Amino acid sequence: MARNVEIKARVDSLAAIEPLAAALSGQEPVLIDQDDTFFACASGRLKLRAFVDGSGELIFYRRADESGPKESFYVISPTDSPDTLRDALALAYGVIGRVKKHRMVFMAGRTRIHLDRVEDLGEFLELEVVLRDHETAEAGMEEARTLMAGLGVAPGQLLSGAYLDLLAERRKP
Repeated sequence: MARNVEIKARVDSLAAIEPLAAALSGQEPVLIDQDDTFFACASGRLKLRAFVDGSGELIFYRRADESGPKESFYVISPTDSPDTLRDALALAYGVIGRVKKHRMVFMAGRTRIHLDRVEDLGEFLELEVVLRDHETAEAGMEEARTLMAGLGVAPGQLLSGAYLDLLAERRKP
């Protein structure tokens, strides 16, 4: 399975972080609207990501639900039929939630910097440091910490879990 090191942080203003991310990247960002449907999965998380162009990706991933940089293992399978695949997976496993977001992606070397506006949640920053085969997670964690500092993200802003968890927490009475 592919691996990366991830962090997720709540931010006050994506507009304040965007020029910092652009400077670290040196490239124009890619804008993506994503609609993620999560399915029941006992051994990790399973989501179907649909894009506005009608394509999608089925993504399985496993990572610890803790704040701070953490290692994630994942498999991505592209699909040209996300709607029918969503229907089949919903029948087979059951839907546990849906997350819709507008994402601005900057590349800084091997790291994806995501500036996310998540429907019903707010603004967030994610970093994904792609690890090479046999590279230690600690090397990716150090790179994530360096980028966090460059983007002005404090450790107290880091979140555990996924957007799905934050949405579920908001819906509790």
